[in-house]
Amino acid sequence: MNAEDQQLVALFHGLDTPGVSDAMDKLGLPGQCMNVMPLDNYRGVVIGPAFTVKYASASTPPGTVGDFLDDVAPGDVVVIDNDGRTDCSVWGDIMTQYAGTRKIAGTVIDGVCRDVSKALDDGYPLFTKGRFMRTGKDRVQVEAVNVPVSIGTARVVARDIVVADANGVVVVPRGRAREVAEVARRIEEAEAAIRSQIAQGKSIREARAARGYHTLQQRGAA
Repeated sequence: MNAEDQQLVALFHGLDTPGVSDAMDKLGLPGQCMNVMPLDNYRGVVIGPAFTVKYASASTPPGTVGDFLDDVAPGDVVVIDNDGRTDCSVWGDIMTQYAGTRKIAGTVIDGVCRDVSKALDDGYPLFTKGRFMRTGKDRVQVEAVNVPVSIGTARVVARDIVVADANGVVVVPRGRAREVAEVARRIEEAEAAIRSQIAQGKSIREARAARGYHTLQQRGAA
């Protein structure tokens, strides 16, 4: 990652996808990746710039399916658009191993992966629409890298900021990252205050009303 990447990633340290999602709702921004989830109840938060990959049906002869990993920088999040296909995988154990050695932050797939035991054993963060053992070789191929792609209903442009955790994946437009992070932190501060008041014995109704909980994510609300 370059210096600007590092600065943008640092803005989201300590935040999670619910808070970022609420901030994006408040700002009228899409970016929640529908039905893309971690392999298990992943306990960390993955944050990094997107390295996008667009797959397409294989040509004759077929093209490659994973060599792009040589071009991914440490700290990047690989974001693969396989058009939501669940009939063949675009990620397996060799890619998991190599991504780990290159310190890639994680992988998000609009599609499925396989060899999940390797990812789980290594603790490599994979966010997908499921798992299926059939190879993508000779069925799909890399069409382009670092082009705009779709993950679920979210548009992802290369170097957008990806935030992913046990709740799913949110993609923040790079040009709005500072604004989104600022709003997310304000929302988190309000919710932390609510949790504190509940711990001190206040009712949830009182605590929420005191910090405007029901309008935190609404556009135009103070």
